[in-house]
Amino acid sequence: MTRRVSIITAAYGPNAAYLPETLRSVREQQLPEGWELEWLIQEDGAQPQLTELFADIPGMHYEANHSQLGTAATRNLALSRATGELVQVLDHDDVLLPDALRTLIPRFEDPEIGWAVGQADDLLPDGTRNSYESALPFGTVARGTVNDWAIEHGGNWPIHCAALMMRTELVRALGGWAGAPIDEDIVMFAALSELVNGYNDPAVTWLYRLHEQQTHRAQTSKLFSEAERRIALQRVQALTTAGVRLAGQPAPAREFTVDVSPAAKDAVAPSTAWWKD
Repeated sequence: MTRRVSIITAAYGPNAAYLPETLRSVREQQLPEGWELEWLIQEDGAQPQLTELFADIPGMHYEANHSQLGTAATRNLALSRATGELVQVLDHDDVLLPDALRTLIPRFEDPEIGWAVGQADDLLPDGTRNSYESALPFGTVARGTVNDWAIEHGGNWPIHCAALMMRTELVRALGGWAGAPIDEDIVMFAALSELVNGYNDPAVTWLYRLHEQQTHRAQTSKLFSEAERRIALQRVQALTTAGVRLAGQPAPAREFTVDVSPAAKDAVAPSTAWWKD
């Protein structure tokens, strides 16, 4: 029986200059035997601009919001159309390397793995790449480990959420992406990684593109970053206090104070100093 992975992309026409390259990267994906993919593109904004880009491409399913709803709602609308047992997040300006899906899908043969992620290189404006050491060891990441790290580092997470692969039913059970103006993925992932084990794969599976129009470079992101990361830690704290766990798990035991420091994500490389404030 063929199994399926659903790639979810929230797109926005005015900032979609790199989407054709993202499209090519999806079409080049190599899958494990017995698997197929569907790509669910959901376009945000009152005036759709991307319809023709996806016309008549097998496996690619495009819909438009016809309204400005934001990234969280747009991803959740795409999630409502997902038919795969796994979902792979992909932003409309990033690139999946050809072995990305073939690398991560097998990690879910372990029924205790609820999420997996590969390493990312920064893709700089001149086409060069920067790599980084993982903040966490490679291999299985026990539930709660990610959030322990975040608590110790002022509400900064050691896993980049922009290319997560997750079990679809777990994402739905947690309500999808959080209804927040930014960092909706961190708020959701904080809950997911608190409840289930994950896998931090050593392979570089994707490229994180750095450019001037990135959403989190906007003033809105700067304005709400501290609040959103506090929400993520509060969700972890609430799961612990309420004793929420999956069937068969021991009750969580953790006490901590919610405290966030300035965001540490997206360290600036010298060649991209044009976005420094």
